[in-house]
Amino acid sequence: MSNASCYEAFSAYLKQEKKASQNTLSSYLRDIRQFGDYLDSHTDLDYASAGEETLSAYTAWLKAAGKSVATVSRNIASLKCFYSFLLSRGLVDKNPAGKLVPDKSDHKLPQILTSKEVELLLEQPECTDMKGYRDRAMLELLYATGIRVSELIDLDVGDVNLSAAFIRCRGRDKERVIPLYPAAVRALSEYMDFVRPQMIRSPDESSLFVNVSGERMSRQGFWKIIKSYQHKAGIQKPITPHTLRHSFAAHLLENGADLRSIQEMLGHADISSTQIYSQLVKKQLKDVYTKAHPRA
Repeated sequence: MSNASCYEAFSAYLKQEKKASQNTLSSYLRDIRQFGDYLDSHTDLDYASAGEETLSAYTAWLKAAGKSVATVSRNIASLKCFYSFLLSRGLVDKNPAGKLVPDKSDHKLPQILTSKEVELLLEQPECTDMKGYRDRAMLELLYATGIRVSELIDLDVGDVNLSAAFIRCRGRDKERVIPLYPAAVRALSEYMDFVRPQMIRSPDESSLFVNVSGERMSRQGFWKIIKSYQHKAGIQKPITPHTLRHSFAAHLLENGADLRSIQEMLGHADISSTQIYSQLVKKQLKDVYTKAHPRA
């Protein structure tokens, strides 16, 4: 099978069988396309005939080109997934990426906001127009639930149950139910009852959050919203939609929530992904101790 055919088959597999997110899909396909370009320019091999030595040489080439540890590690993950797929389809006899091992990197703890910084950020939308009500509802919902920005913009009106104070979120692997605190319920109620009906272009629009054109909000659109409120609040820390997700988890843990419950709400498949917040809270306690204890 030609490189182009392998690539198209892998793309279809990621979309239809793996149900990969748009970010994962674009990253994996970009990595595999780049590896194909490397084979064309540096060897006379194709995907199916490349062996362990070729893949090792490719990862060395990435490092020599100045790619970060994270980028090389992602490329290795893409290659492992790609060749596992080819092996499952009988297109290769063995997985040449099986022995590739990513370099260890120092995992930086995620940036979070303090409780006061969160309050300051949530206070920024001014409910003097439709945009202000919508933005306040989006920020409150994001901090109330810790959902990913892709999950936020994918929410439909039917995913919200205001009377029972929860949302249904369709994540990467399964649907999960996440509770809402009263301020988030109020913000959502005001937006859904009085503002959204005026913003939507069509009565059939199902999207919970819409842009000024009355259509589903985009990732880029919400990114600009949150950056504008960061600037308005005068918060110096870099804030992304994921910052509120990290802050949600760390603040729950600080206040006594157990890791399993946080894992369930975040939609982490593995508890190890959630345990990073324990490290974060411990580091914060150590920093407080070092600054405050007279003999530290």
